[in-house]
Amino acid sequence: MEQNQRPNTRMLVLSALFTALVAVGAFIRIPIPLWPFTLQTLFTTMAGLLLGPRYGTLACTAYMVLGLAGLPIFTGGGGPQYIFQPTFGCIIGFALGALVAGLIVQRAPKRCFGTYVVAALVNIVVVYVIGMVWFWGVKAFYLNDPIGMWTLFVTCFVPTIGVDIAKALAAAVLAARLVPVVGTYRVPAA
Repeated sequence: MEQNQRPNTRMLVLSALFTALVAVGAFIRIPIPLWPFTLQTLFTTMAGLLLGPRYGTLACTAYMVLGLAGLPIFTGGGGPQYIFQPTFGCIIGFALGALVAGLIVQRAPKRCFGTYVVAALVNIVVVYVIGMVWFWGVKAFYLNDPIGMWTLFVTCFVPTIGVDIAKALAAAVLAARLVPVVGTYRVPAA
């Protein structure tokens, strides 16, 4: 491994912290009419924004692996059978969204609030696309209960998108303030 490719103990600890935050965030339910929401997307978005593509993805992937290994840390429990839940696609989307958000921030020529907003919103798009495709596929092929695109849109997008955009904006605000304090995204010495 090259010098800058070695695991960074500090970043591994931060990844573990975000894994725990995502797990706890699954159980912090904020009741709103029709559809209560959790804080998972806030923490998974912040993982990508604060930790970058490598460690943000690690945090979200560790959450997924721990849940699939049987720890009851998903909103509906845990275990390998959870992949057959229609909502499991969002958990996959958390890791890929953190990767994409981290890449956007990492590759930005200037890191400003706008960079974090764009990265956070793209993260939400990734989570929704993967989550909705998985939802549709499980309903159609595993549960043998196919749904149309309009029903998918009304079920998986309409009730939650406003809250998730608000959480993405909150994550961007927090990241803009915390990156200088946490000290992530340092340019490695040559």
